[in-house]
Amino acid sequence: MTYRSIYIILILILMSSCNEYQKLLRSEDIKIKYQKAEKYYQNGEFRRASGLFEQILPKYRGKPQAERITFFYAKSLLEIKNYVLAAYQFESFVKAYPISQKVEEAAYLEAFCFYKQSPKFSLDQELTVEAIDKLQNFINFYPYSENLNLANDHVQELRVKLEKKSFEIAKQYNTIRDYVSAITVLNSFIIDYPGTPFREDALFYLFDSSYKLAVNSIPSKKLERLNEARKVYEELISEYPQTQFLNKSESMISDIDKEIAIFAPNQ
Repeated sequence: MTYRSIYIILILILMSSCNEYQKLLRSEDIKIKYQKAEKYYQNGEFRRASGLFEQILPKYRGKPQAERITFFYAKSLLEIKNYVLAAYQFESFVKAYPISQKVEEAAYLEAFCFYKQSPKFSLDQELTVEAIDKLQNFINFYPYSENLNLANDHVQELRVKLEKKSFEIAKQYNTIRDYVSAITVLNSFIIDYPGTPFREDALFYLFDSSYKLAVNSIPSKKLERLNEARKVYEELISEYPQTQFLNKSESMISDIDKEIAIFAPNQ
């Protein structure tokens, strides 16, 4: 009975709280709404706070309180993960209050909202590119910000995501056995992203594509392609002597050397 009583009391408190909030939303008293919105914000009830801030913001437009309301409204939206609207509100804050003490933080949080909207690498990366631009603009404009390291970390993470997408596209040509296209696209990837964490993988799949193209070539092109494949192998082993693909690579280079030994004397 004790647990049941506690449960009923909690339900009644929750219902009372909901009723109070609904009355606030219908109220015409913007001062009370403002006070309650800040109280909800301080208590971490960001969804309720955002609802009230949204209602009162137009009423305070042009007044001293508008700066504080706009910033808290944007942060409330951020806390409830409404990143699209939060980014818009932070942008509005930066434009409306360029000399505010909060303008630097707002500029970072606007860029952060775009960072949070970046989708997983397999999807379209338009938002990721936009997020990088926003973060880079913040870095350039606030080079001494306390959020500088975070912004740089976000940019690096997003760039790796773009590299992963590019690598997976290139790798897909190898998967579908379009080795000519795979060689072209993987070569471009390696040139475009010299410091990528996917370089080892890209070199291996370039070698794998070169090997498979070579061993299945017509006789007139075979030796040239076998030698090209060997060059890729040498680059892979030179950069990654203990590559995770060592066993596969050694097996393929053994086949290549045997083929070269057969075809070289005939050239």
